[in-house]
Amino acid sequence: MLAAVIFDMDGVLIDSEPFWQRAQMAVFSGLGHPHSEEDCNFTIGVRIDQLVAHWYRLRPWVGPSQEEVMQRILDQVIALILSEGQPKEGVLGKLGIRDRFLAVHSAEVERFGKPHPDVYIHAAEKLGVEPVHCLAIEDSFTGLLAAKAASMRALIVPDPALVGDPRLAIADHQLRSLGELNAATLASWVA
Repeated sequence: MLAAVIFDMDGVLIDSEPFWQRAQMAVFSGLGHPHSEEDCNFTIGVRIDQLVAHWYRLRPWVGPSQEEVMQRILDQVIALILSEGQPKEGVLGKLGIRDRFLAVHSAEVERFGKPHPDVYIHAAEKLGVEPVHCLAIEDSFTGLLAAKAASMRALIVPDPALVGDPRLAIADHQLRSLGELNAATLASWVA
């Protein structure tokens, strides 16, 4: 029985991926390692610290530390999206949708980011629901792996860069846009 729906924020509720891509491209170009759109698409859904560590292992740079690079990317994204730094709850408040969520939980407070399942396991715990009774709504393969590893059903509304990606077949459901999701659709999945 479906008891909870857990939304990924970046890419699902907020179309933030273009901002992340622009920030990645700008910062890594400044380090002498220009990033293509394909490079950025490879890390959709990956937490910022893991993204920077990944690229440092593949293309190490001389100069700023990984932490400084991470902060540069965050600074660019925050400037592009919010024009001020605020936590995710603040973003939801600005959008006028915070009151629609019983709880908010972020991978930022977890030891490991996605695809590790902890973010989804702990979100379900906050709601008092077993993960098996949850539906996670994701836009990335990385997030999809996290949801499935947490024993949740998963709906993918893929980032445009991932449309047609055969790896997304592990999702229980796939929609072209979040606008296609309605009560009747959810009810048909529960039946």
